[in-house]
Amino acid sequence: MRAIYQKYKPYYLESLKLAIPVIISNVGHTLVQMSDTIIVGHFAGTISLAAVSTVNSLFMVPLVIGMGISYGLTPLVAQNNGRKNYKECGLLLSNSLFLNILSGIILFCGIYFGTMLLIGHLDQSPDVVKEAKPYLFLLSLSLIPLLIFNTFKQFAEGLGFTKQAMMISIWGNLINILLGITFVKGLFGIQPMGIKGVGYSTLIDRCLMATVMGVYVFRSKNFKAYLTDFAIKNIDRLRGIQIMKIGAPVAMQYTFEISAFGGAALLVGTIGVVAQAAHQVTITMASMTYMMASGIGAAAAIKSGNYFGVSDHRNLRLAAISNYHIVLLFMCFTAIVFALARNLLPWIITSDKEVIVIASQLLIIAAFFQLFDGAQVVGLGVLRGMGDVNVPTVITFLAYWVIGLPVGYLLGIKFNLGVYGVWYGLVLGLGTASILLFARFNLLSKSHKIKPAIPIIAKD
Repeated sequence: MRAIYQKYKPYYLESLKLAIPVIISNVGHTLVQMSDTIIVGHFAGTISLAAVSTVNSLFMVPLVIGMGISYGLTPLVAQNNGRKNYKECGLLLSNSLFLNILSGIILFCGIYFGTMLLIGHLDQSPDVVKEAKPYLFLLSLSLIPLLIFNTFKQFAEGLGFTKQAMMISIWGNLINILLGITFVKGLFGIQPMGIKGVGYSTLIDRCLMATVMGVYVFRSKNFKAYLTDFAIKNIDRLRGIQIMKIGAPVAMQYTFEISAFGGAALLVGTIGVVAQAAHQVTITMASMTYMMASGIGAAAAIKSGNYFGVSDHRNLRLAAISNYHIVLLFMCFTAIVFALARNLLPWIITSDKEVIVIASQLLIIAAFFQLFDGAQVVGLGVLRGMGDVNVPTVITFLAYWVIGLPVGYLLGIKFNLGVYGVWYGLVLGLGTASILLFARFNLLSKSHKIKPAIPIIAKD
């Protein structure tokens, strides 16, 4: 153990320096939904909590599509920064910002004209659907400023500046919580808004975060050398395609995973309102640890991109393995917390004793998949940094939609294991993804013949 630690120590330190601010920033995104869930669970009741579960299951798919497209910027910026091709980084930012605003508008329209009509035909409780619709509309509108924020965040993180987005996320969450409680309960003379209140607070929070992050990037001296050619006139088809060749498969990877969890929520919704509320409580907890692990995955993508950019395959492999060590150790800790505190954690979100009983059992299942969840998110990050996105996309589809969700349906619905059976299927899907992604990384990194999957535009 000591020999292993000494071998990877420099890589641990580099990765943690990048990962910790990203973890806090990513947790900030999850805290927006978690704080909404807590506020609704305590101040609006079980029906509203089930409505949040329904909305999140539908909203997460367009959300991760948009987020995935924005993630296409980070490895390209990291690779060009490794080559000291600073001008190209600014040109990529111009194109990424355009693509993300456009995708935000398209996704909003898709939700407004599609999902808002679909939600009434999913065999959900009519009371749940009635409360869900206005909340879904406000969340979908907040996608546009969120993707603007994420564009600047991914640009800064690709260059190794991770602390600023962290601080903005922390302050944003405080504002979201305060506004959410004020709007839901109707404090300071404001009419109580119920579940719509957390929708308004999230929209306001994300608009503020996008504005502050953009101002930081444009005014900071750290980025002046990179932004010399940032301009609308520099939006071009080739760089847009370059970003989309990474961003689109990454979006599909996240879509396959998150939509499987969303599909699981809808399956649970056919079982009953109490089971659906318990599912929402548990998935909220699991989402928190997932977003922490994704911070380590982001650090893995950045370092892999840097080393890949200069063809340093030995350091690339060592850095990647160190991130696997970090995430597995961290997820072991979270698994223990879930198992030991399973009867206490649900009280954070709800006081409904029926919901708490089911959620406490689901947390035991969630504890089992922590290691798988951490390993697969780091695997995706490492491969994304290397420009390998197509095969991982196929892996995630097979793991979640060919194995995970169908098994969950069979166990939960056909074999009458209920919400527990659905979650057993999710565990199997995560386990399959983590093993196959590590096998893919191992194959590529040991071959020492890694070639860029995405062509890099030459410096002008």
